[in-house]
Amino acid sequence: MDERYNKPSKKKILYPINAELANYLTRQGREVRLPVSHKDLLNFTWSIPINDALGNSTHWEKAIYDKRDWDYLREGLVKIYAILKTEGDMSFANQLDVARIDYCAFGNSLPFRIRIINKYNANYDHYYIKINDASRIYGLELEHFLSPNRLTYYTDGSTLVEEHIPGLPGDVFLEQYLNREETNKTRLAKEFVKFNERCFVRLLGDMRAYNFVVVATPDIESYQYKFRAIDFDQQTYEGRRHLYMPQFFKENNLFVKTVLSHLNQESIEQYRAEERSAMAYRVAVTRFRLMELLNIMSRDTVSTPEKEALLKQQLNEYFKTQAFNRCNNMGQILKLHLKYMLRNNLKLIQEKTRSLARRTPKPI
Repeated sequence: MDERYNKPSKKKILYPINAELANYLTRQGREVRLPVSHKDLLNFTWSIPINDALGNSTHWEKAIYDKRDWDYLREGLVKIYAILKTEGDMSFANQLDVARIDYCAFGNSLPFRIRIINKYNANYDHYYIKINDASRIYGLELEHFLSPNRLTYYTDGSTLVEEHIPGLPGDVFLEQYLNREETNKTRLAKEFVKFNERCFVRLLGDMRAYNFVVVATPDIESYQYKFRAIDFDQQTYEGRRHLYMPQFFKENNLFVKTVLSHLNQESIEQYRAEERSAMAYRVAVTRFRLMELLNIMSRDTVSTPEKEALLKQQLNEYFKTQAFNRCNNMGQILKLHLKYMLRNNLKLIQEKTRSLARRTPKPI
């Protein structure tokens, strides 16, 4: 196999939304009419680089528009915020305004970050407008089904609108917060193990530190932590198995060292098992909609034949089977992978449900 397929893709191919997936999005209320498209936002006159407090590039630029375009965009972007937050209720639109539009040419989906501000108290919020991509849609839906988090996003043809996922980018957390006295490294290590397991089970790739956030919540006698993915472009896209496991990225080395220095192997296996059990319950709860999505994905193309062949080979080796050779695309690989990873947990859930049904008295 060509060695280039062993490395993370520097620029992912964007895959179109096929008719079957578009119909699914419409039925599930994800496809709506948006007043501003991604293409509209590309008409900026110039841009100003945005640096962080230390003067380092953030890869974001402030987009500047001429007045006529700006007035048109402001109204539409406030309406989109209302669609995201209040199902389109414009009762509060008069107190909202667009403070800034930022652009990132570095991202695969060429994202725009929209800052909405409350004119009366200066509180602000963000959301994102991107190029639509089938891989990202599958990733967003699987995150909605299989993670502890629920996501709000909408599509309109080639335009994708996503809510902001709050938290500290993983690389920022490592640099500024990891070694603070109040950081509970044992709890942090536990959650990284669970995040690592969750990404592998649902085959979400490229979870380097800047593609996820860490959320710290004050709790009794310390903090609780949560790792949340914020980039779903490489959902079931890569060929190499390790690219679906955050532990193998050099950008995450300090998280891995924290795990190894604060958890023994028995604890690591316990937390992995806990995450698989939680995911199995989520599969059971969302099984009909999840299966519909996976069936659509099994008839779609979201990667290259070379990457599919490599992933089948490596998963066959990992599970000591030849079953993945029957898969024709990444959707089928994901379906079989979920079965191998969660079947023991799902079996226990089924047995528990049947046992409870036998003990429940029938209505007279």
